[in-house]
Amino acid sequence: MAKGTRYSAEFKQEAVNQITVHGYPVADFAERLGISTKALYNWMRTYAKPPKQRVQEQDLQAEVARLKRELKRTQQEMNILKEAAVFFASESKNATRS
Repeated sequence: MAKGTRYSAEFKQEAVNQITVHGYPVADFAERLGISTKALYNWMRTYAKPPKQRVQEQDLQAEVARLKRELKRTQQEMNILKEAAVFFASESKNATRS
């Protein structure tokens, strides 16, 4: 198959089933499908789990990504406030000297 081809979740699930349920060798099956064994092992790591567990893991990953974005935004806000505090402190010192 062409490089960069996207496969559906159903295709990946069926490929994993062929290996786990029917016991086909990974290398042979990957060659037959025209994909790398690494891709097939990645599919197995993802699609060999029960669907409920996969959904829970995806939810956790999404929550971690959201929290990382929020942390980054909060750190940026904190840095802005620190810079503003330094600026206003220096302005305050200048105003009292006059």
